[in-house]
Amino acid sequence: MFLTVGLGLLLPLAAHADMPGRHPAYLHALSDLRAARWMIEHRPADAAVSGQEDVAISEIDHAIDEIKHAAYDDGKDLHDHPQVDLAMDQPGRLHQAADLLAQVHNDIDREEDDPETRELKHRALWHVDEARHAVDHAIHDVRNGR
Repeated sequence: MFLTVGLGLLLPLAAHADMPGRHPAYLHALSDLRAARWMIEHRPADAAVSGQEDVAISEIDHAIDEIKHAAYDDGKDLHDHPQVDLAMDQPGRLHQAADLLAQVHNDIDREEDDPETRELKHRALWHVDEARHAVDHAIHDVRNGR
């Protein structure tokens, strides 16, 4: 009986774990950004490298900072780490990072009613897009042996 009552009290909380504010995709975007960063930073020893990878990592770090600030302002638990959108067993670390960054853009590019958070969202989107461009350039550099 206590178990039933306990589950009845906890289920609504679990269902709204990512819902406290108006923009529930922030935490998901953070997980995907961290995964994209990892994909870029952890390359095989024999993998070709582009200087654009450092640019992408820097822009991802800036986007993470902006989204953390927006998520905090939106009442999100920054210790919650939702599952990443992309299976990490696909070939091509840079292509995976590009796919994750595209998903992050989609996650955070939603209507934002809070004027204070809206500017954070726009800055985060700018950094995500800059990271995407840097990854695209890195893919081009690696493909062409630069």
